[in-house]
Amino acid sequence: MPADGSQQLLQFKDSDIKFNLASLMEVLRDHQHEGWVLAAYPDPNTHRPLIGAGFSLDVPAVDHPQLDPLNPHPFVEPSSAQLWQAAGLASERLQQILDQFDRDATRWTAKQYHRKVIRHTLTPELTDEEATRLLRISAIQAVYNARAYCRCFDRLTGSQQMALSQLVFQMGTNLQQFVEFLGAVNDENGERELPQLDGYIETNGEHWQTVQHTLMDSQWARRYSIRATTVIAMFDPDYTQGPTAAELRVQAVLRPPVVSGPKSRPTATLRVASYSKRSGKTHGKKAAHPQSKRKLT
Repeated sequence: MPADGSQQLLQFKDSDIKFNLASLMEVLRDHQHEGWVLAAYPDPNTHRPLIGAGFSLDVPAVDHPQLDPLNPHPFVEPSSAQLWQAAGLASERLQQILDQFDRDATRWTAKQYHRKVIRHTLTPELTDEEATRLLRISAIQAVYNARAYCRCFDRLTGSQQMALSQLVFQMGTNLQQFVEFLGAVNDENGERELPQLDGYIETNGEHWQTVQHTLMDSQWARRYSIRATTVIAMFDPDYTQGPTAAELRVQAVLRPPVVSGPKSRPTATLRVASYSKRSGKTHGKKAAHPQSKRKLT
């Protein structure tokens, strides 16, 4: 067992959460979320190496202190190498994949690399089963840290737990910057509103509408509106009774109907194809590092 933070992740049990971990993994593998690539490829934004469903291959361990005095649950941010080992993969293979990525990155432009990814012409460096093991340990880490972000994680519905875990998987430590969202999630009883509203206490439904709107107002939601619509809708406490209706309510805010106006000359538009869109400093989350020869620690 690795002698680092990843050992806590290996103690995960299905009974720790109210949703099916395999369902989360299936969502993350989807092309509208993280995608699935069995060879190292560059992050479209940072150009750092990823594999599988956006597993970062060269991230160091991160010190992520728990700053919420009311949440005793710690964060766990192992290095890529430690998570790789926790997934049961040999350390030397990781170094070989990183070395091959460095060679390929000097031979191919970003455009050429992107073309190879979307056309599935990269030579696989992991089996589907091995990449699934990496995804599983990364998803467990996201669940573990979701509990560190949310004091009431165990009281959330299964859909809400899954939504928060998706956010952590995508954003990593960058989720710390979503101050309004985290404040609303942890304000179960509307205590922040009491002084202003003369003792008024939000209903449960109003509380989660507030949580949803903090995300709807973010640049993340407007940039990744398709993914965000699904994730934000899952915070609705009645999501399981009508998921489509919940998504339509979010979509109406994120992607309002276009009002027809005078016709103008058509202009060329560019669709940015991205096979992974997360950012941050934890696994499965991308972080920028200098282009240099990597040695694992």
